[in-house]
Amino acid sequence: MQELYLLSISAASLGFIHTILGPDHYLPFIVLSKARQWSSQKTMWITFISGIGHVGSSVLIGFIGIALGISLNKLKSFESLRGEMVGWLLIAFGVGYTIYGIYKYIKSLHHVHLPSFLLPKRIRDLQHLPTEEQPEDNVKLTPWILFLIFVFGPCEVLIPMLIFPAYEHSTIGMLTVAIIFGIATIGTMLLAVYLGHKGTSLVRFKKHERYLHLIAGLIITISGIGIVFMGW
Repeated sequence: MQELYLLSISAASLGFIHTILGPDHYLPFIVLSKARQWSSQKTMWITFISGIGHVGSSVLIGFIGIALGISLNKLKSFESLRGEMVGWLLIAFGVGYTIYGIYKYIKSLHHVHLPSFLLPKRIRDLQHLPTEEQPEDNVKLTPWILFLIFVFGPCEVLIPMLIFPAYEHSTIGMLTVAIIFGIATIGTMLLAVYLGHKGTSLVRFKKHERYLHLIAGLIITISGIGIVFMGW
């Protein structure tokens, strides 16, 4: 019982530390929420679902690996491979979103400099609509892409913590460690994203809105580079 208590404390501590020291756990949500003008509620919901996928995938792999008797070294190697994969996925997503940001920037320049009579009739009609009636420019796939990337993202520190209660033949112990680690990880993600979202909402980007998608793409790319080449 004493060992499980200490293991639970370690799970909570490592859940917090590995999340707060990994900017990829929260920066993509913060910058995309600003660029895409997500509400606090939507931002928190997307972060929560992605966090569930992030922790849940490692828990599932850990449980299956233990049930099949796969060695800790092999499980750690597999998680390391997943970590490298998610880094490249973030880079790909970041580069793609940067290109989208460049497109949005160029499009905004055309809107500024082209005389009204040179614009297509559909665009002219939209310009005369009230703001609330104009169609939203929203990439619906963005939250799902984030979710899938985080499903691929491993929690390398979790599986070794599951091994000890497994050797003690304690399913309750394994579940306890997984749940505590998950709460600490997802809770830290939510807190960091909430603070970041609220912080950026206090900064006025009105004159620089055309750059926000581009900046978001670059930050996501840097997060991926940090995982692949710097071991974030």
